[in-house]
Amino acid sequence: MAEDWTEKYRPKTVRDVVGNPKAVSDIMEWADDWSKGAPKKKAAVLMGSPGIGKTSLALALASEMGWGLVEMNASDQRTGGAIRSVALKGSLSNTFSDTGEYLDTRDGGMKLIVLDEADNIFGNADRGGVPAISELIKETKQPVILIVNDFYDLSRKSSAVKNDTLQIKFQKPSASTVAKALRTITENEGIEADDLVLRALAENAGGDLRAAVRDLQSVSAGKDALSVGDTGILSERTTRKNMYDLMYAVFRKGDPVAARRAAFDVDEEPSYIQLWVEENLPYEYTDTGDLVRGCERMSRADIYLGRVHRRQYYGLWSYAVDMMTAGVSEARRSSPDNRNRFRFPSYLMKMSRSKSVRNMKKNVADKLGTYLHTSRSRIDSDVMPSLKAVLKNDQGLRASMIRDVGLEVEELAFLLDTGVDSPMVKLAVKDAEPPKAITKSAGGTAEGKKAEKPKPVTGQKSLFQF
Repeated sequence: MAEDWTEKYRPKTVRDVVGNPKAVSDIMEWADDWSKGAPKKKAAVLMGSPGIGKTSLALALASEMGWGLVEMNASDQRTGGAIRSVALKGSLSNTFSDTGEYLDTRDGGMKLIVLDEADNIFGNADRGGVPAISELIKETKQPVILIVNDFYDLSRKSSAVKNDTLQIKFQKPSASTVAKALRTITENEGIEADDLVLRALAENAGGDLRAAVRDLQSVSAGKDALSVGDTGILSERTTRKNMYDLMYAVFRKGDPVAARRAAFDVDEEPSYIQLWVEENLPYEYTDTGDLVRGCERMSRADIYLGRVHRRQYYGLWSYAVDMMTAGVSEARRSSPDNRNRFRFPSYLMKMSRSKSVRNMKKNVADKLGTYLHTSRSRIDSDVMPSLKAVLKNDQGLRASMIRDVGLEVEELAFLLDTGVDSPMVKLAVKDAEPPKAITKSAGGTAEGKKAEKPKPVTGQKSLFQF
């Protein structure tokens, strides 16, 4: 089997990471601070979309600085216990070289702790992972790097992630930068490639360098030279119009027929197109008459989509698409004068950001419903709003939620609208722990005899008592 080019050409040094010079500069400055002693922010967060070099930068940094490496990624179990056992212990101890030589941190024997996809820690599979990450950030004596795609999702769960880390943002590399990287690979592999081919591969990847390298390896398999015709397997992704092209056709081209044709080229459901048109309509049609006519067309399209939903008759989709593309385009009477970038639907962004919150709310409602023998809808409407208010003022009830209801630390933090490392959550976890049985030595109760049943801790309540 051929070697994976994404690994073969992974950057060996920090300077080899392309497209993000500011991120490279920031991480090197942070690493230099570690060589002088522990900096104020001992953990760094590399954030950005997949495939743009975050993990490569972390691995290259460890290699260039001569640091050992402790890495945990999505394929590893990342419960609180696992993170404490692997990452936290590694961050507090000395290390050994590859040849078994003892390296003291005082002599520069550092280890880099890397948690890849740290924002994808959730559910029972990763129980307690976020509190362990907060503990790692605060207590580490070694450099720590968290790699995330969605920093907001993780920082919302932990104040330590938000306030005690150096945040380094990665940008998608431009198509020309990706094409240069692909050119380097083809030269090393002895493959002649037309500039148009590399440019097409780069643009097709949309800033994902890893995807571009894999596409290049795919189309060049068994070939010594590449031409435009060799990219046929990628032609659909390369030539298919995207939503920004569709918005241009609808709002600025002034051709209703072309707008309707563009809608079929993007191959998206009408409900998705509707979100895009509704988001951009008020910004594109600043003339009152244009805006009124455009809204009327969108209202009619919404009626058709509603009938599709009720009757399951999808033949009405075409009428909806006609109204929201050709109809909206025809509604304009004034000349287009907006040159700003089209807006991505805010609804989709909000739904994406709130996905983990909605899942968390569902899990909490399920546990409360099971404990109280009632439905999830009743929990959502009647119990949860009042429970949130009471929990903030009742420490005993907070402990009961963990001990009796079985809420995880993250779920209690969600109800309290606070981080997993907040004092209220920490105290609740401590109070929820069962008291240790006390046994007496000779002269009292003999050791080994069954201990008395522990009495409830004062101040702890059952959920039914609030």
